[in-house]
Amino acid sequence: MCCFLAGGRGFPCLEQKTHDRRRPWVLVKAASSVTTSPIGGLGATYRYRYSIPFRAHDDWIKWPESGGVVKPKPMILGKGREVLRDISPVGRLGLRNLWRYSGFGWSGRIVAGVPGSIGALPPRCPCGFISRHMECLPGFREFYPEPLPLKDAWSCDARNHLFNAWRQTARCYGFREYDGPPLEPLELYTAKSGAEIVGQLFNFVDKGDRSVSMRPEMTPTVARMIAASERAYKKPIKWFSMPQLFRYEKQQRGRLREHFQLNCDIFGESHVAADAEIIALLIDVLRRLGLDQQDFVVRLSSRQAWQRFYESRNGDPARAYEFYQVIDKIEREKPEITAEKLLALSIDVADVRKFIEAGEPTPELQAVLDNLAARGLRDYVAIDYNVIRGLAYYTGVVFEAFDRKGEFRAIAGGGRYDQLVKLLSQGKVDLPALGFGMGDVVLLELLKSRGKLPTFNAGLDCVVIIEDETLRAESLALVQELRQAGRLVEYSLTPAKGDKQLKRALELGARYTHWVLRDEAGKVVYRTRHLISRCELTGDLQSALTTSDPLR
Repeated sequence: MCCFLAGGRGFPCLEQKTHDRRRPWVLVKAASSVTTSPIGGLGATYRYRYSIPFRAHDDWIKWPESGGVVKPKPMILGKGREVLRDISPVGRLGLRNLWRYSGFGWSGRIVAGVPGSIGALPPRCPCGFISRHMECLPGFREFYPEPLPLKDAWSCDARNHLFNAWRQTARCYGFREYDGPPLEPLELYTAKSGAEIVGQLFNFVDKGDRSVSMRPEMTPTVARMIAASERAYKKPIKWFSMPQLFRYEKQQRGRLREHFQLNCDIFGESHVAADAEIIALLIDVLRRLGLDQQDFVVRLSSRQAWQRFYESRNGDPARAYEFYQVIDKIEREKPEITAEKLLALSIDVADVRKFIEAGEPTPELQAVLDNLAARGLRDYVAIDYNVIRGLAYYTGVVFEAFDRKGEFRAIAGGGRYDQLVKLLSQGKVDLPALGFGMGDVVLLELLKSRGKLPTFNAGLDCVVIIEDETLRAESLALVQELRQAGRLVEYSLTPAKGDKQLKRALELGARYTHWVLRDEAGKVVYRTRHLISRCELTGDLQSALTTSDPLR
């Protein structure tokens, strides 16, 4: 009979049954126990039931055929989470399998070997634990408040830091915020990008028998909105949004299957000044986040310049978009592959390289450079004809922002798309347009690598410490008054020692603490302490509400 070792004590197995390989075993949570066992087909011939008092250790179990128990050094785990690490084979001793379990603080007992009836063992979460909930899908993220539970976890505070910079800078440029539906008709995207884009979409047929897709970008949505309502707005129309977008594509560094993106667009203005304005906005967004000309560069190009190049080489107009696709990948593909593709289009790769290396700005690009120079932003941009933007709808100036060291994918990209509104409105509305998109994934990685992210905490203004429970009602009144005055306030929901509450205030990064006390005459008074300077003031309720300025 096998023993299980927990905290240095052995407990005998209580029951042995033959393993039924047709039934998967799962993790479930019962009223006072958890059932756990290996999935069938991992080499276990038998399953066993045993009961033990729970210990917060990571222990090794040698299943019955091994005839004993092996225990490495214990690992102390956290408490209070309804999760259990996976039960899985971790090695062999001859023909004997070694298994491991580890768990988090359930009260009750661990019972192993009860067959499940609700499916297979839940998969491992990114954090390394198994939960009764399914893990998030590949390419999708969970955002945690600081401090992060794991080094590679995504920070909700950092994301909000981006959102604030995006929104504030766009508003400084006179842009107005809009939003659209996350689910759109599939044809909205195939109309402008062709049927080949379907392979990159999260698309399906809904219950109304409609072909729909999660939005992979925002440009078609805003173009449709403008086409439907442009008469209600004076030109030029300057809008921005910060949607979450979805693309079903291979995950790699800087590219997931979902991301948040700043989209800024100008409608109704064909002058090149609008191109300079949108590029200046892109630059100032990155500057607001702490980046400068040593960190990034905006590479300018022109779809019209490439169109004239292609036409001057007698290129087939029907294959122009194919040519643009080759140029778009020229820095990412092997030179021999690029040369082969260009040869199929009757274009000499040496001729293409010569055009790129010359880098002569077109009149429209020179006008953009002059405009940015007048703003003091000339050092942030450079002419680079390697940039062409692969999407079919671009018609004029195009641009992409990259980090100077070349460590990451494009930070942002955009350009002019004068025909898209006309296309989506079926010719009813013809408005010139341009814009850019800036995703959060690459940008957060860049800010982190350059040390540009601030330190995040709860950002509280004050904590009300309740040491005298007879004054809890008065303390709650103070909490309410402070919150109504716009302060960020925390307090202990249940009775706790004063030093513990003060320690919590320091952990939360609060600037002030407040106490409700009684003076020698039994009158209620309010004491405020500035936690950095340690200055204290005592007075009435009004003084507690107004002491922040003199103490700051």
